[in-house]
Amino acid sequence: MTGPNREAATMTTTDDGPAAATMRRGVHAPGGTKQPAGRTASGSARRPAGRTVTSRVLSVLSAFSGECPKLSLSDISRRASMPLTTAHRLVSELMSWGALERDRDGRYQIGLHLWEVGALAPRGLGLREAAMPFLEDLYEVTHQHAQLAILEGPDVLYLERISGRDAVGVRSRVGGRFPAHATGVGLALLAHTPPATQEAYLAGPLAAFTDRTIADPGRLRGVLAGVRRHGYVISDRQVTLDAVSVAAPVRDAADEVIAALSVVVRVGAPQPGALVPAVVSAARGLSRWLRSHPERP
Repeated sequence: MTGPNREAATMTTTDDGPAAATMRRGVHAPGGTKQPAGRTASGSARRPAGRTVTSRVLSVLSAFSGECPKLSLSDISRRASMPLTTAHRLVSELMSWGALERDRDGRYQIGLHLWEVGALAPRGLGLREAAMPFLEDLYEVTHQHAQLAILEGPDVLYLERISGRDAVGVRSRVGGRFPAHATGVGLALLAHTPPATQEAYLAGPLAAFTDRTIADPGRLRGVLAGVRRHGYVISDRQVTLDAVSVAAPVRDAADEVIAALSVVVRVGAPQPGALVPAVVSAARGLSRWLRSHPERP
C-alpha cells in the first residue's frame, strides 16, 4: 500500500499582467456641451491617471503563475508591463520582505513569507482543516487523489489534495485554478450558483481539453441540472483521457454550497459509480461538521 503525498498549499494567480488602460472618451459639461477627451468640464487639461505603487507591486506578483513559477527580471518587466528599472526596484523590495526569492540560477520565485501570509486566508485555512479527516477517508478508499476545491469566479481553486504515489496523473495542483466546467468539483460547485451566474458562464467560452470535455452550453446546462437532482457528478475524461472524477458539494451552516470534495481515479479501476457513496458520504459528513461549527471556517 502506497503512502499519501499531501501537497503544500501555495499561492497562485492566473493573470499575466494588468489590463491595458483604455482611452477616455469625451466628457460632458454641466450644460450638456461635450468636452474634448483629456479635458475637464472647465476646459483645463486633465492629468493622466497613473498606476499606483500598490498596483505595480501586485502586477509583479501576478507575473508568476503555475505555468511560469520562476522568472527572470526581464520576464517580470515584460509580463508586468513596466520598465526594467521599476521592476528591479520593486523586486528588490519584495525580496527584502520575503515575498520573492531567487533560485540558484538567479531566477525569481514566490517567497515563503508570502506563502505564510496567504495560508492565513480563513476561507482556505478553515476549510482545509475541517476537510482533512474526510479527505483522508476518501484517500483510503482509492489510494489515488482526494481533493477539496472552492469556486473563484469562473474557475475552481484547489485548496487541498492527498495523492497516492502511483495515482493517475492530473493537471490540478493545490493553489491552482482550472475552468469549472471541465472538472468534477467545478460542476458540483457551478450547479449551485445563482441562475444568472450559470447563464453568464454558459454564454462565455467553454474550453475543451479532450474530445469528452463538456463544451456545449446546452449539454452543460443539462449536466448542472443533473448535479442538483442527484447530489453528485461523474466527470469522465474531461481533462485527460486516463482519469475520471466523482465529486459532491459541501454545504455550510447556512445550507449554502461553499466547496466540493472529489476523488480522481484511473479510468476503469475502480468503476466511478462504485465511488459515489463514499464521496457523497464524505461531503455530507463535512457539511454536518460545518453546520455544527457555524463559526468555522
